[in-house]
Amino acid sequence: MTMLELLPTLGRTLGFSFSAGINLYATVAILGLASRYGWVHLPDQFRVFDNDLVIGAALVLYVVEFVADKVPWVDSMWDAVHTVIRPAGGALIAVATLGEASPAMEGLAALLGGTLAAGSHFTKAGTRAVANTSPEPFSNWILSLTEDAFVIGLGFVALKYPSIAALVVIVAVVLMIVFAAWIVRAVRRRWAVATA
Repeated sequence: MTMLELLPTLGRTLGFSFSAGINLYATVAILGLASRYGWVHLPDQFRVFDNDLVIGAALVLYVVEFVADKVPWVDSMWDAVHTVIRPAGGALIAVATLGEASPAMEGLAALLGGTLAAGSHFTKAGTRAVANTSPEPFSNWILSLTEDAFVIGLGFVALKYPSIAALVVIVAVVLMIVFAAWIVRAVRRRWAVATA
């Protein structure tokens, strides 16, 4: 794989692995439909998603997730079940987008894809757990629809403009780290006040 082929592949890998942590089924459906209908020219390795069974299962499970995500506490149970599924899916997507590669590259891609998917999954699940403490259901609906729009938007950007998708993911990861550091400091301050 040349450097010119590597950059779009890396951008797509980052975008789709990150998206998989938020909504694996929408991500797989986008990959399958894009490959099936030739929305953009994709390398041959993306044909793994162009299968009636894969596309159909992804669409059905996306509809189930779409409904589950709108119901407070059901969304958190759904996220708990997907704590292993989404990172594993992100790792598999990363390996599949490489095409033919050495075992070392496949291992690195799986680690990168799984880590990105795990990070976006835990951020989503944590945000949803906090939203569930609110007595009204609208925050769940707004979060869910925003997540769906983000995943679908990032999927199309990753297909058409992989470099921009990589930049979006890098910015999102930096924001997640900053947000996590802010939460840790807030918890420490709260703990210090509680024990004083």
